Amino acid sequence: MSSSGTIDTDCMTMTRYVLAEQRKHPKATGDLTQLLNAILTAVKAVSSAVRKAGISRLYGMAGDVNIQGEEVKKLDVLANDMFINMLKSSFTTCLLVSEENENAIVVDLDKQHGGTDKGKYIVCFDPLDGSSNIDCLVSIGTIFGIYRKTSDGQATEKDALQTGRQLVTAGYALYGSATMVVLSTGCEVNGFMLDPSIGEFILTDANIRIPSRGKLYSLNEGYAKAWDPAVAEYVNSKKDPGPGKKPYGARYIGSMVADVHRTLKYGGIFMYPATKESPNGKLRLLYECVPMAFIIEKAGGMATNGKIPILDVQPESIHQRMPIFLGSKDDVQDVIDLYKKHSQA
Repeated sequence: MSSSGTIDTDCMTMTRYVLAEQRKHPKATGDLTQLLNAILTAVKAVSSAVRKAGISRLYGMAGDVNIQGEEVKKLDVLANDMFINMLKSSFTTCLLVSEENENAIVVDLDKQHGGTDKGKYIVCFDPLDGSSNIDCLVSIGTIFGIYRKTSDGQATEKDALQTGRQLVTAGYALYGSATMVVLSTGCEVNGFMLDPSIGEFILTDANIRIPSRGKLYSLNEGYAKAWDPAVAEYVNSKKDPGPGKKPYGARYIGSMVADVHRTLKYGGIFMYPATKESPNGKLRLLYECVPMAFIIEKAGGMATNGKIPILDVQPESIHQRMPIFLGSKDDVQDVIDLYKKHSQA
């Protein structure tokens, strides 16, 4: 619908946008478009389940513990099953890496539905990020990154261990006051809002660009005593910047998708640093850090683990954890400079 209340007869849906992008590549097979449509269907289904969670008693614990040692919500299980089923049945994937599964899922199209071709894409995803916030109605989301298989033969977990520079597409869905998908196929970053009246994602935020510097910092300050000196100095400098300078505002939701989306829109920095208890950080590299770093970089920002860009990190395992600092270019550079300073001290 347009702002005047009339029906937009030429709206740019996400499917239409992806098809237009596909036409820019004459040799494209359409497989990526098919895969993204499957992801969109899963996002719509999860969005519907999230809206009905309280009514349908989908909230609360499922009674299991995932491989990260976290209690699994009922909605987590539902979202994970939806994504796995949609991704498998798209006939475009060969390997799936989910936060909720200890091992990568090999998709054998020869055995499934009589398929004869091998899918060429690897999808790494967190089906329901921030699920600890389900019961208190805080925004949650889905994160995904898509790679192209580069080796011959049967897919294995090793095929997923590619750097973020090899990503084909990355995005996230935010289930908040509205449902939005933010996507980059390697060029610009675009945001698509779900219009429930027609069941389609409509382009509402074209070519999103993150400000070069923001006014907000985001991290869990409850762990302040466990930070390394660079992070402590950075946060203190934002809270007390000196005479004549305004301090940064603090914003922390505790749902990565929501925190990163705010950072993308308003600028500033999101941080999940290492601590003494978690020296390797807590967020997972393949399906949390890398897709978000890809989005932020394509929007003109930066993402680092304090020493090297997140997209340059060579993954060693599918559930590897990593410290992360992402957001406005100048803000992230300040953190990098402090890490250099303390390493030389």
